[in-house]
Amino acid sequence: MKGRREIRESAVAEYVAGDVSYRELEVRYGVSSSTLNRWVKEHERGKGPEREAIERVARGLAAGREELPREVRELQRELGEARLYNKLLNTMIDIAEEQMGIQIRKKRGAKQ
Repeated sequence: MKGRREIRESAVAEYVAGDVSYRELEVRYGVSSSTLNRWVKEHERGKGPEREAIERVARGLAAGREELPREVRELQRELGEARLYNKLLNTMIDIAEEQMGIQIRKKRGAKQ
């Protein structure tokens, strides 16, 4: 599992490399868009930690993105949408369980 530092480096590098929005990064890394915005602004001002590492990763991502076939990019976009959809469904189930006071998700293990 990635630590906070690695998440910050990866998220900022992906944004700097281009072709990805704060919203997509928010879903992918579980970090709010306002936090991502602050990290990118700090990076752009040269105040963020690991600036050189982020630039190196961003250059690699940009170069790698050019080499990816269109189908792979499309699949990556669809995966991001599927993850967002899954998160939405889970949130809806949580709200329904809370409001109705019943368990919707099946529990594993012994019968209840």
